[in-house]
Amino acid sequence: MSGGKLNAYNIEDLRRMAKRRLPRGIFEFVDGGCEDEVALRNNCAAFEGIKFRTRVLADVSTRSQDTQIFGKTSKMPIGISPTGTAGLLSFGGEVGLAKAAARAGVPCTVATNGMTSMEEIVNEAGGDLWFQLYMWSDKELSLKLVDRVKSVGFETLIVTVDSTISGNREYNHRNGFEVPLQYTPRMVAQLLAKPEWLVTCLLQQFIKRGVPKFENYPPEVMDGLLSKSFKRSALKNEMLDWNDFRRLRDRWPGKLVLKGVLHPDDAAMAADCGADGVIVSNHGGRSLDASLAPIQALPEIAARVGGRTTVIVDSGFRRGTDVVKGLALGADFVMAGRPTLYGTAVAGEAGAYRALEIFQEEIGRVMGQLGLHSVDEIGPDCLWQPSAAATPFRTAAE
Repeated sequence: MSGGKLNAYNIEDLRRMAKRRLPRGIFEFVDGGCEDEVALRNNCAAFEGIKFRTRVLADVSTRSQDTQIFGKTSKMPIGISPTGTAGLLSFGGEVGLAKAAARAGVPCTVATNGMTSMEEIVNEAGGDLWFQLYMWSDKELSLKLVDRVKSVGFETLIVTVDSTISGNREYNHRNGFEVPLQYTPRMVAQLLAKPEWLVTCLLQQFIKRGVPKFENYPPEVMDGLLSKSFKRSALKNEMLDWNDFRRLRDRWPGKLVLKGVLHPDDAAMAADCGADGVIVSNHGGRSLDASLAPIQALPEIAARVGGRTTVIVDSGFRRGTDVVKGLALGADFVMAGRPTLYGTAVAGEAGAYRALEIFQEEIGRVMGQLGLHSVDEIGPDCLWQPSAAATPFRTAAE
């Protein structure tokens, strides 16, 4: 892989570059968590207590990161999580994101909330594309969308279930970054403060594509991000339950994955209902600020359902070492969303590709330092005191 001349050496470099380029409200929407951002910080900090035990003299001159996921080969054990704002970070950002994933040989998830239609992304980018679904209270609209996803040719469907109650993201209220968008004096000032982004992204959007809108939403819901006809009530899904998931399982012929699991009982129920995979996730720390980090929940879930269903983990992955730790604690695959969004904000497709390239470099390096030749060799033996790492909390009795 080659990331060109983009002068970023790690994901944090891309994050700082994105912060400089984007209007404050848009950057905070991508970068922020909810409330006091305790969960957001803990998602990353939880990795710090997990330590490796290196092995030596293993001849690691040949190493492979090839990983099997849902019957296909990914060139790395990490794919791109669903993120619905790439089109506001760079013009054509969602197509660029998918193209970067295809070029890197990893899966990319198209989001329901995307600003580019699923059809356009499939036609323009190709690659191993998955689709992420929110189940709305209007269940017929949801199932109609599922049929559309099926007709386009997607083989893997991810249903997100950890945001039935929206997180309290106070920065969105302050910045007016809500639907419909509120052009408050504060927001206008933020947009004008970033003229390069204004010209190369937002102005291009209006000239070439018109008013930004959620292109995968049915017209019964809304017209555009500025439209006051947004029917929020049609999207609320507080009554979502396991019967809805079973109904979806009956409707969807391909791989079906439940995203937003933190409890082993929920993972087991998902497997009982026919899920092909579960994604251990707390929505990037954007829903419940007091939630534990997915990497903390992962070992118990992997012990409960590993072998019965594919276990994927996301939220907080910023380094190749984080990815290897996730695999060592029982995940079959890792996903990340913000890192490639930062890259997209900086340089479109090239920036997203650079984020993936950084992960590839770091994963390969740590595999060599651990004496590993393939992803299949990553396991609990790579960890120092793996039993302690797998049980990060003590009970009162202990």
